[in-house]
Amino acid sequence: MTRVKKAVNALKRRRSILSRTKGFRHGRSTKERQAKEAILHAGASAFAHRKDKKGDARELWNVKISYGAKSLGTSYSKLIGGLKKKNIRLDRKILATLVEQNPEVFKKVVTLSK
Repeated sequence: MTRVKKAVNALKRRRSILSRTKGFRHGRSTKERQAKEAILHAGASAFAHRKDKKGDARELWNVKISYGAKSLGTSYSKLIGGLKKKNIRLDRKILATLVEQNPEVFKKVVTLSK
């Protein structure tokens, strides 16, 4: 059997791993084995936090809507309940942008929900 030298491929893999761990602390940015482990853990966190980001955005929208509703003399839950009863299909993202950018339109939506 012929001898296989994997110098180029091994170096390529090593460079790839270490380039992805730039900025990591201690040996995780310089030692191949530790870097590999760090990449696995970082990938798991990145996946989980991509999911969390969506929930965080929704929480922020709810806070903005609640603030806008309270300033107009109603509560968040009464506003959302009223919108559902009247079959006004505006999602929370739209309502939050209305509170921030078009308060007069939001005021009309609140009066419609009552």
